[in-house]
Amino acid sequence: QVRLVESGGGLVQAGGSLRLACKASGNIFSINTMGWYSQAPGQQRDMVALITNGITTNYKDSVKGRFTISRDNAENTVYLQMNSLKPEDTAVYYCYCESKPYRFSRYSTDWGQGTQVTVAS
Repeated sequence: QVRLVESGGGLVQAGGSLRLACKASGNIFSINTMGWYSQAPGQQRDMVALITNGITTNYKDSVKGRFTISRDNAENTVYLQMNSLKPEDTAVYYCYCESKPYRFSRYSTDWGQGTQVTVAS
């Protein structure tokens, strides 16, 4: 019963910026990891950026130095600040959440519906 609501995608010119947001709600006792994956047409879904325990971050090599992932103080929303965007960044971006629910010991893995990011040259 985890819900992930994404926002912030759109069309931007190369060199521009976007900020994606994903709010998690539902049966969540605690969140272990949240982040973003991307999938271009005909391609596999790749990890872009993850943040674990609100502190530790991991980035895809091609976005290091350009993208920044963070969570708000309530630890229920994850953001991806995307700067210096390139046409190669064009993809559907999916929010990812790994959380522990109330009353259950097994972690829940959930995905957002995806938001389109298009970078035009």
